[in-house]
Amino acid sequence: MSGETYLAYDYPLLSAFWTMLIFFLWIMWFVLLFRIVVDIFRDDDMSGWAKAGWLVFCVVLPFLGVFVYVIARGKNMGRREMAQARSQQQEFDRYIRETAKSPGGGTSSVDELHKLSEMKSRGDISEEEFRRAKAMVLSDSGPSDRPGPVASGTGR
Repeated sequence: MSGETYLAYDYPLLSAFWTMLIFFLWIMWFVLLFRIVVDIFRDDDMSGWAKAGWLVFCVVLPFLGVFVYVIARGKNMGRREMAQARSQQQEFDRYIRETAKSPGGGTSSVDELHKLSEMKSRGDISEEEFRRAKAMVLSDSGPSDRPGPVASGTGR
């Protein structure tokens, strides 16, 4: 063997600790750099030239650019992130409310019964048609869900 051989006892525990610490800090710095780049693009108050300037500053002089950005604009980074999370939650809640109104995405059974009642009172449908439609609405199945013909009212 012409080269030196390093064994586990040649690398003391404290050196392993410092190596892991430096590696951890290096990873954390990259996480911070990516969060700053995302924050630069997320900020709607900044002009395009300001965004380009901050990006160039963070790419050309990364350590200095990141630290200056955190000092100058770090306080609002959390606010912008919380505002975006809040708006995403509101959009998600709005979507859930819209889709949860009824299983088919249409109107609820109460709305359908109200419409049927109005149609019956105007004379657009007969009493028999009203009873059949009401039975379908209350059974939560449409005409296409039933295998056979719809039974007429049995209460005569």
